[in-house]
Amino acid sequence: MKSLKYPGIPSTADGSESVVWVETHITEGACAYPITPSTNMGQGYQGAVSNGKKNLWGVPLSFLELESEHSSASSCEGFALAGGRVSNFTSGQGLILMKEVLYTISGKRLPVVFHIGARALTSQSLNIHAGHDDVIGVSDVGWGMLFAKNAQEAADFALISRRAAEGSQTPFMNIQDGFLTTHTIENVLFPEPELMKEFVGDPQTKLFNLMDPENPLMTGSVQNQDSYMKGKIAQRFFYDTVQPHLETAMKEFGKLTGRDYGLIESYHLEDAVNMKVGALIVKSYRPFPSKEIVQALKHVKAFAVIERLDIPLMASNPLTTEIQAAFVMESPRLHPKIFSGAYGLGGRNFSPNDVISVFEMLKKGMTHSFFTLGIPHPTSLPAAPETDIRSKNTFSLRGHSIGGYGSITTNKILATLLSDVFGLYVQAFPKYGSEKKGLPTNYYLTISPEKVRTYCEVEHVDFVALNNTNAFNLGNPLQGLSHGGILFIQSPHRESSDIWKEIPPQAQKTIQEQNIRVFFFFTVAIAKIQRMQGIALLGIFLKLTPFMKREKMSEPKLFEGVGRALKKYFGSRGETVLQDNLYCIKRGYNEVFEVQYEKI
Repeated sequence: MKSLKYPGIPSTADGSESVVWVETHITEGACAYPITPSTNMGQGYQGAVSNGKKNLWGVPLSFLELESEHSSASSCEGFALAGGRVSNFTSGQGLILMKEVLYTISGKRLPVVFHIGARALTSQSLNIHAGHDDVIGVSDVGWGMLFAKNAQEAADFALISRRAAEGSQTPFMNIQDGFLTTHTIENVLFPEPELMKEFVGDPQTKLFNLMDPENPLMTGSVQNQDSYMKGKIAQRFFYDTVQPHLETAMKEFGKLTGRDYGLIESYHLEDAVNMKVGALIVKSYRPFPSKEIVQALKHVKAFAVIERLDIPLMASNPLTTEIQAAFVMESPRLHPKIFSGAYGLGGRNFSPNDVISVFEMLKKGMTHSFFTLGIPHPTSLPAAPETDIRSKNTFSLRGHSIGGYGSITTNKILATLLSDVFGLYVQAFPKYGSEKKGLPTNYYLTISPEKVRTYCEVEHVDFVALNNTNAFNLGNPLQGLSHGGILFIQSPHRESSDIWKEIPPQAQKTIQEQNIRVFFFFTVAIAKIQRMQGIALLGIFLKLTPFMKREKMSEPKLFEGVGRALKKYFGSRGETVLQDNLYCIKRGYNEVFEVQYEKI
């Protein structure tokens, strides 16, 4: 096999960190206004500026935080007019507020790239989670639009969209689902600085200063009836080049890295081992790949288009409408049955069971063409039986904690550690809510020798961590816990009997029937640094799970790896903070005890 020139730098990161890694290397500045869930991207960029970081061509980075998203887009416009390579990070209402400016950026042929943490818009209620309302709401502004399905694609598309934007003089959006991708830690191959420098090139040699008094040029003028239409249609000269530039960028990127991309991604569309089913992902929403979609689906008799939004007054939802139009325009003789579904609005969980429901519907058919997934509603498809699609030797954790206890950060550190020290694939997914400090939160972690294939709340787990036994009053924390699994409880008690008494009788019965091992940690031991109780879970997890034993790893070697993982998250805060966290982890590792109870 031919070796790759740029195979990537192995690491763990979420989609936000992946974007920041690329943008702080290739741009000259960013203008942004913080809005959840894109804020981490702006914070990461601003942090690099504060640390005096320079881009790959030795230019110090700059960052402007404006008073609104509209102003941040206008600042990007000015930055680009002056010939600078600039970036922006936004979501939801912030993107919609920019819309007026987005038209002028594309009309002036300014090849900026904005990074979007796609978010549901305020409608019948406020929601800060994933939805495609915002990006579809600006799909008519003349920008290229790429959708990244994971942190790897978020990094790679940052480079590909930049290359295509500057080649075609057309702005691009690099889009990822808010929280579901922006905040999910997983294995990533960071693009090497050498790759980025070669692939996108020096902005000073590629971009034009349209405000240079030595080379004056009129832009953004007022045009009356005799001119406006001519100017608008003349824009097609540029838009006709977008798809060729994008495809060329993807092709060259694949040759350099081995990570191949296309306008669409298909899986088993022509056939499959058991059932003739497949899937298609639209990577490029603008330019819309009509011919490619029709070609990929030409053998299909029926298919469902599922979308993370719902616009009832349209004939069909936007992606469905465009695919229907594609078949009429590209191949009018083909008449597949097209169903349209809404899923995951506002970040609602979307699981493999929902996918099975769609395929079951396609086998049976429906009298109406619209359906929903995962909610109680007349349009909702019947729920499929629960299925566990995890690969062999996969281990999953679900945590029930309290906002402000640091458990989500602990989960990220744990994912980094398990990937770095044990060479495993990881995925750390936080279920963020709009609730504030002191209210319940959940988090999930999956560890596997193979790539993790699901992006959802983990239903089948081997380890459940409880911040305290009050979790039993808020739901069923034992749901989905495997037979012989591990339940860990942080407790103010020292004795097994006292902890067992706090577990409700029905939960006690489940524990006994499923032979669940119960462990506890005496939290008062580190009460003087209560804000760090959550980090003790890292040591407890390492002690109780099989990874250390499988790798035959010594404790000194283990804690050497723990130290490396901690530095990634706390190194900038000083040695004292790092050592305090390491102290709590070691306490958890050494002081976790098993609850003794009567077996059935």
